[in-house]
Amino acid sequence: MFARLTRIKTKIERLDEVAKLFEESVIPLCKKQKGYKGAYFLIDRKTGESIPITLWENEEDMLATESSHFFQEQLVRFMTFFKAPPIREAYEVVVQD
Repeated sequence: MFARLTRIKTKIERLDEVAKLFEESVIPLCKKQKGYKGAYFLIDRKTGESIPITLWENEEDMLATESSHFFQEQLVRFMTFFKAPPIREAYEVVVQD
């Protein structure tokens, strides 16, 4: 399994809006993508940082969301919330409970 994380710096007062957008808009679209396994949305109310995490069956499925521009299309939805450019990271999940 693979995880994609995107670190986003947001205005603190808009964190709940960002979380709602992820839950109501991005997750339903992710569910339609091949290999999607789940998602988490982490926030730090002190710093304004949020970290959406999506889980994928394998690296190919995760990367397919980039080559199809699905990932970029979802990122555009958050542009008005950004205080700084987002940082994207990907990891292999090696332990899960």
